[in-house]
Amino acid sequence: MKVRFAPSPTGSLHIGNALGAVANRNAGGTFLLRIDDTDPARNLPGGEEAILEDLRWLGVAWDEGPIRQSDRQARYREAAAGLPERFEGIQLLRPDGTATYHLASVVDDGDFGITHVIRGNDHRSNEQLHRALHAALGTAVPEYVHHGLVLGADGKKLSKRAEGASVASLREEGVPAEAVRAYLEELGIPKHDVQLDLPRIRSLAVEALERLSDDELADRIGVPVGVVPAIRGARTLVEARALADLVLTAPPRITVEGDGEPETLARFRELREAGADSLGKDGAKAVLRELKAVGGNLKTVRRTLTGRESGPELWAVLAALGRDETLRRVDAAL
Repeated sequence: MKVRFAPSPTGSLHIGNALGAVANRNAGGTFLLRIDDTDPARNLPGGEEAILEDLRWLGVAWDEGPIRQSDRQARYREAAAGLPERFEGIQLLRPDGTATYHLASVVDDGDFGITHVIRGNDHRSNEQLHRALHAALGTAVPEYVHHGLVLGADGKKLSKRAEGASVASLREEGVPAEAVRAYLEELGIPKHDVQLDLPRIRSLAVEALERLSDDELADRIGVPVGVVPAIRGARTLVEARALADLVLTAPPRITVEGDGEPETLARFRELREAGADSLGKDGAKAVLRELKAVGGNLKTVRRTLTGRESGPELWAVLAALGRDETLRRVDAAL
């Protein structure tokens, strides 16, 4: 079995094209990556590189290629020489001698031994023509499998500019690759068109982040592993990074002059100074329990350490900062 994924170099993959890539990879057999760049008007600078980046990010590996159709024009002209200029009413070569999509696609499928063509329903109308071209060229006809398209919430064609419609947009939102891949694998090879389900992708994102170890999550967002307890519960990698920054970045100097605030921080300083340089979960919770037991206001501590009234668990912030940084922030407030 040999399959191929053949995107045009128009930038980051549309989620529907990504579905085709995953469906082909999961079908088994040899996977050929082909870049259909015969139409210069559609090709974008950096478009191929964006596609390769998306595929690598999704974990879709290819066994052969990338083969670029722009490098095979002589072969297409050779194949067209034995055919009428217009085949079943379709122009095979442009006036400049370059191959049109139909000729290039069929010649490549024949030359590279593609046994199964798995592609979207928008290509179903091409099947009869492609079968006839294979017959005229004397090449084996692959098995054609057409799957449903990924549409917008309104049931209409999904523009790549729409929210979540491109792989790059999901990556930039902070959706982990595992979640996008899992969503596409859930769709499988749909017989009918489906509507893009962003809530499902975001739900899978939460699950994927929960499954990452502390080391893996820290590595994904580039923070010390000690910060991870403070960012657990984040729904995206972007949100996780924002929470980490909230902990790691000293807040602007705050004013502590409310009822009992200076006293709270003074007592908190004593407790933290007396503790170990690094506090684990139990040690951090113990400090906060002692402070609360003497009437300390934990909201004052949170505001001093993060500049916010809410955020990650306070014990996790305390554990992440270490003694010296904690004392620096308290002293700045006092």
